[in-house]
Amino acid sequence: MAISEKRVLIYRLGSLGDTLIALPALHLVARAFPNADRRLLTNFPVNVKAPPAAAILEGSGLVNGYLRYAAGTRSPRELVALWWQLVRWRPEVLIYMGPARGVESAKRDARFFHLCGIKRIIGAPITEDMQQYRWSESEQVLEPEGARLARNLAELGDARLDAAESWDLHLTAAERARAKEVLTAAAHQPVIAASVGTKMQSKDWGRDNWRTLLSRLATLYPGYTLALCGALEESEASEFAADGWREHSSAPVINLCGLLTPRESAAVFARSRIFIGHDSGPMHLAAAVQTICVAIFSARNKPRTWFPYGKQHRVIYHQTDCWGCGLETCIIERKKCLTSVTVEEVITEVRAILH
Repeated sequence: MAISEKRVLIYRLGSLGDTLIALPALHLVARAFPNADRRLLTNFPVNVKAPPAAAILEGSGLVNGYLRYAAGTRSPRELVALWWQLVRWRPEVLIYMGPARGVESAKRDARFFHLCGIKRIIGAPITEDMQQYRWSESEQVLEPEGARLARNLAELGDARLDAAESWDLHLTAAERARAKEVLTAAAHQPVIAASVGTKMQSKDWGRDNWRTLLSRLATLYPGYTLALCGALEESEASEFAADGWREHSSAPVINLCGLLTPRESAAVFARSRIFIGHDSGPMHLAAAVQTICVAIFSARNKPRTWFPYGKQHRVIYHQTDCWGCGLETCIIERKKCLTSVTVEEVITEVRAILH
């Protein structure tokens, strides 16, 4: 049921993947407050490879504007500046979609927002249950991050996590036309989309693994075009991996790294038969447009919590004794959770989809 508030502040930090996993919650807020000015309070990107939330949501109609600050700041000047922005805008309700950083952290955030004059706060995880990923006895798995967010916002209604429209980016005709244009070389061939890059060392499967994988895929699927997407900084690594494809196939390789916006990349994935990549923003983009993913995960996070949403995807996750470490750089264990993933395992999952 629509609610009459005029100004709604949505608090969500992170970059590409963090924004995409929250899409059902953002759609829910848009349904609950259809006539409100909905603005997203988010952080400045912390990494050159991490696009801002606006790169995903701009043009989607889910939010109308953005307020940004440096996440984790302890600077009194910056905090006062943020307080003053919020006091002047006068939001009537806050939708809390912040990360699970502990009950005390959530309560501290709530106090700050109350000091900004916001009387109603929805979704602040001020209990342990709201912080934790619930265990499903029937499926014997943890709930995903998107489901945790939706559960905490249940007073607004059903987030409809299993509905494709809950993940809809509302891609424009121009974005879809751009995808068609850059895939011209594919002609009428089906497309395998891949993203070999990642902004974290602990998630990187390795250049040689990618090259070997693409070499094998070129042999197995000679009638497919390969499209590589990612940041400009990933173009060289993508070329190195693509050389494995070129050695065994005359089918086109289209390196789009740095040439597309994230939303245009999503439109490319929507035209692809399959997406192969790390635990990454591009993976969540592909899942959002309902393209089946083969995702290669490290065990830095708990299993399933950040998997692409949906049972159609194939995730390769080795649960080692150090799982759930949360490390961005893994040196002591030498990424054994990830380096133990073999090319043959990935090939098996790709064949299960394309065959």
